[in-house]
Amino acid sequence: MLAQPARIVLADDHALVRSGLRMILDAEPDLRVVAEAADGHEALAVLEHTPADLAILDIAMPRMTGLQAAREINRRHPHLRILILSMYDNEQYFFEALKAGASGYVLKSVADRDLLEACRATLRGEPFLYAGAVTALIRDYLHRARQGDDLPDTILTPREEEVLKLIAEGYSTREIAATLGISAKTVDRHRTNTLAKLGLRDRLALTRYAIRAGLIEP
Repeated sequence: MLAQPARIVLADDHALVRSGLRMILDAEPDLRVVAEAADGHEALAVLEHTPADLAILDIAMPRMTGLQAAREINRRHPHLRILILSMYDNEQYFFEALKAGASGYVLKSVADRDLLEACRATLRGEPFLYAGAVTALIRDYLHRARQGDDLPDTILTPREEEVLKLIAEGYSTREIAATLGISAKTVDRHRTNTLAKLGLRDRLALTRYAIRAGLIEP
């Protein structure tokens, strides 16, 4: 009896990108896209009622990024494998993806070449390292060995991270409150707490931090 194809949930905010990736995946007998989502929240909702083996998440999506979704998926569905898609060969994003629970990081520019290999490696329980990632890992290891640096992103709560992302995307306090279903006063409190925790002073500094932490793309 033939094994059933691996079930994949695909999340990207561009319908054309999803369509292209789905064509690549569904052409393979061992892989099958069972659901699509346009952002991280949709991906989480889909996974509540759609059995899946692998989630492929774009790193930069509105409302909830792939990294934020990966952390939540990792918490709710610890056995589900995760791949992150990105337009950028960016070491910071790569490390954030690993910390969020992803098994691999695939560059969109070479997705037609790397995506299938990444899916199969991830489903086997192996990490997928794109070209250049090994160098980045070695450089990071040596840097940490010398300085013992820790990235501060984990000190923010999920809600503070949501507010930070929307601030960095240019939303006003009123727009953030409406988007998240909270009061403007609560938004201001989260903003103040985030500034204090990160040792930052203004919106520009928050935006720079959000880019470094992979919450938004530059």
